[in-house]
Amino acid sequence: MEDMQHQVMGYDRAATMFAPDGHILQVEYAEKTIRLGSASIGIVCKDGVLVVSDRRQKDKLVDEDSANKIFEVDEHIVVVAAGISSDARVLVERARVLAQQHRVTYDSPPSTESIVKEVADVKQQFTQYGGARPFGVALMFGGYDNKPVLFTTDVTGNYLQYKANAIGENDEKIKAKLREHYRHDMNLKEAMKLSLDIFKELQGEEFHIERFDAAMIDKDKKIKKMSGKKLLEA
Repeated sequence: MEDMQHQVMGYDRAATMFAPDGHILQVEYAEKTIRLGSASIGIVCKDGVLVVSDRRQKDKLVDEDSANKIFEVDEHIVVVAAGISSDARVLVERARVLAQQHRVTYDSPPSTESIVKEVADVKQQFTQYGGARPFGVALMFGGYDNKPVLFTTDVTGNYLQYKANAIGENDEKIKAKLREHYRHDMNLKEAMKLSLDIFKELQGEEFHIERFDAAMIDKDKKIKKMSGKKLLEA
């Protein structure tokens, strides 16, 4: 009811307008958009970091590889998106350019957090200036610097480091399962099984291994991507 009142009063007309209770409604709408996107899970393990993504592509006329939401940013960094794919593409390209600029300037690989911070800064700007809407996408970065790391950026431009996290559809239910079953000493194989078990429990009869993609980065700092039944062999 309160949200409807805010709409009638016009507090949702611009991303630069605060409602009386301190909310920016356009940002909250964008967060709802993210929860309509397909889900992804990220887990930090003792031997690397894993990202598993639900492609949720059901149209047999579409090439499934084109629906993959896991992108390589640098040799040791991947990112997965939930929300508006075109928004994600723009931010991923920005992250890739930043990574290459760092290598050219410093002759060394960038840290995962430095890339995350720059992308989060871009997202924050679109909540502060008029004439543009916020990015309707959440990005989860997995990388291996001196150790495996996992970061997530939200619509507002905030970012946090996680041991395990989920974005997209049913994210709160997935995070509840992760809180229950995550262990800091689990390896990549155990993390893969946990991720697929969670998806299977939540999706029920709709679960099918062919709709999932994954990427893992181990201590060799090399990205290994896989899809479908190959996830069971990881």
